[in-house]
Order: sequence, then C-alpha cells, then structure tokens
Amino acid sequence: MTDERRSTAGEGERGGRASSAPPADGGDTEPESGHPHAGERCAFCEQPIPTEGVEVTADGETYRCCSEACADALAGADYDTTVGGGHRRVRPGVAALDSSLPQGFPRNAFVLLAGEAGVRDRAVHAELVWRALQRGEPAVVVSFQEPPASVVQQFLTLDWNVLPYLESGQLHIVDCFTYRLSDRDRMFDRMDEWNAHLYDVATDATTTIRDPSDLGEVRNKLDNALEARDMVDEGLVLIDSLTELGTLVQPVQAYDFVKDLRADVSKGRFVSIFAGATIAGGGEEFPHDLGYVVDGIVEMRLNEEIIPDTLIKQARIRKLNGVLVIPEWHAYEYTSGLGMVTFDPEEEQEKTRRRRAAAARENGESGAADTREEGEHRQGETPAPVGPEAGPDERKPGAEARDD
Repeated sequence: MTDERRSTAGEGERGGRASSAPPADGGDTEPESGHPHAGERCAFCEQPIPTEGVEVTADGETYRCCSEACADALAGADYDTTVGGGHRRVRPGVAALDSSLPQGFPRNAFVLLAGEAGVRDRAVHAELVWRALQRGEPAVVVSFQEPPASVVQQFLTLDWNVLPYLESGQLHIVDCFTYRLSDRDRMFDRMDEWNAHLYDVATDATTTIRDPSDLGEVRNKLDNALEARDMVDEGLVLIDSLTELGTLVQPVQAYDFVKDLRADVSKGRFVSIFAGATIAGGGEEFPHDLGYVVDGIVEMRLNEEIIPDTLIKQARIRKLNGVLVIPEWHAYEYTSGLGMVTFDPEEEQEKTRRRRAAAARENGESGAADTREEGEHRQGETPAPVGPEAGPDERKPGAEARDD
C-alpha cells in the first residue's frame, strides 16, 4: 500500500517522442551492440530500431525510422511524429490507478471497474472522464443508472465544471435511463430552477435511447456519437453499469454486446472503454465472469480489517494486458476538486492521535492519550478519523498523463 497522499491532477499528453527517447518501462537505455543507431526509436511507430533503419530528411529535419513502411507513413503524415504510435499508452489520471501503472494503460483497452456498494464508484467514473476532458480529449458517457442531469450533477459535486464541455460537444451522454420515466412532463414540472438548468444544458449533448434492451440501437447511437467527435486513437467511453445492462437482456446478448464494443471501439478505434459493475451476491455471473473477455480489471472494495470499526475504501488493478501492473491495494477517499486521494490509514490515524494528544496537553489535560494502546479511545470519545486530512501543501501530485 502506498504511504503517501497524492491526488493525480496532471493532465496533458506528450506527443511525438524523439527517436532517441528512453523506453516506456524506464529500463536500460544503453544502446545494444550491433550498429551505431541501436537504442534509438522510430520517429513514426516509436518502437526500438533493431537494424540500421531508414533515415529521411524534410524541411531541414532528419528523422530515423525502423523501416521503409514507417518512413513512407511518416511522409504521408507530413512528418507529424504525433500521428504514429497507435499502441500508445496514457495515464488514467486517477491516483490509485496511476500508482499501479508505471507505464500507463493501453489506449485500446476495455477495462472492467468492479466494486462493492459504498466504494464511490461513480466518483471514480467521473474522474476518469474528467481527466480525459482535461487532456483535451472527447468523452462519451453511456448512462444506464442516472438521467443526464444527474450525470452532470455528479461532476459538479466534485467541483468539476463540465458545462463548457457539454456545450462544446467534447462531452456527450448516451441516455439509457430516461425510458423508465412513464411521465416525463411530470418530471419536468417537479424540477426546480437549478435542475431545469442542468437538464437544458445537457439536452443538446445527449442522445436518448428509446429502448435500451435493443442493444443494436445502443451500439448504433454510441457509434454515431464517436463518429461525430472523430474519436480515433483518442478519448474515452464510460459505461456506468454493465450490471444494469445485464438485467435488460439475456446473458448471451450481454456478452455479445461487450465483445462487439471491445472489437469495434477499443480495438477498431483505439478508444478506451471503462465499464462499471457492482459486486452483489456471489459475483460469479455477468458481468463478473468477463475476466477472459476484457483487457483489464480494476477492483474496489471496503476493508474493515485495517482499522477497527472503520470501512476503508481500497482499489487495485487485478490485470491489464500489455503493460506492467503493480497489483497492490491502495486506500483512497474523494476530495472535491482534487478527486481521488490515496493515503495510509494507519499512518493517518496515528497522526490524528498525536494531534489530539498535543491539543490535550495544551489544554492542561492528562498526557494519557499518548500512552493508550493503538485503536483505543476514551469512553464517549470519537475515534480518530481515518482519511486524507492534510492540507493541499502536504499532498504530492501524481505523474502527469502522457503517452509512453
């Protein structure tokens, strides 16, 4: 578990690495023997150059590519080195995930976010989308559990103002919830001015699905939203609940839907998909048996064994194909504006206990607080809170989002 607090707020990607850039895994950068350009990377595909390679010059700049094919592709892209590297990886921008992904995650990954009730999974969903927007990328939210206004409200509750992104079209919502309303006019009549405002702002940025059990319609409307935003090799799709999807259709249809989206969107467009799932019961049915289908699995749980009488939220990455994963549990909480903040629960409790003891001494009380066994507190006294209480100056920012 990490013993430092941090909230990953770094956005922006690094495009077009120079041909001599170090490998993404931070490994040995010493040139291999064999030829003078060993250790360099192709200006187009960004892969190591294992042979002499091909050197091309344009507008006074010299580029070295691994093959004639890449040299031709680079010329076809007007020597824009940010065009290649379709294998690129990006930091998700969420503290616990970044801590476990020193190489970032592949852009063409379909990731299952499996969590218990109470782990603030919707906040995790919102932060993934927000970090993508902050990187300048488009995002599409497929909502089965909330109407569009509530989706927007989730961002605003965390001090992430998505209204400009809705207005510009950078953020789009595919609404698979509103079909449940038997009387939409009555819902509008009950709205106060604020909710009516959110609904109005979200309307132009929303595609409403008439019947979400028609997965062909969902797939087509999602594809239209991606096409309208030219989402190829950038952006993110967030599906809030595969669990809810599984209640609408037969299992075989749900499995085919996931497989088709992974093929068409993740692999066909190089657009990441994050799909939520709530763990209930034994957790052996759809979507929790998708381990063989999805590229990655993020687990979120409540742990009551670390601190007595306290549920600690934890997250870890169980698997993610194609990149190095450090599968450690990270304790976390959410703070408005910062998003996910990771911390060490035992260290935080001890810091709080010391502050209380110091305050007690200043007030002339007994110093017994210093000698109480860990986890003990006076009768009637509130136990030391566990969570990220430090001020902004004590938090350490995570790594910036980037392509490796």
